[in-house]
Amino acid sequence: MSFHSDSEVLLTPAEVASLFRVDPKTVTRWAKAGKLSSIRTLGGHRRYKESEVRALLGAASEAAEVEAAANAAAHDPERPGSRH
Repeated sequence: MSFHSDSEVLLTPAEVASLFRVDPKTVTRWAKAGKLSSIRTLGGHRRYKESEVRALLGAASEAAEVEAAANAAAHDPERPGSRH
């Protein structure tokens, strides 16, 4: 990890990819699509603010939990109105 002048921790694409369990190229696509902002190093490499990555990771985790709960409720044979 490297540091930016205002002491914000910056992550490499590989570090971000590891947190989300995706390929580093996916992280680059997210940046190009505007889903995640990036900072360019003098060498042209992308770096991502850890605080922004953690916030996005938290939002993704919450969405996954909600979806899992909805799927579990939809397939619960004890619940009225379930699909089974």
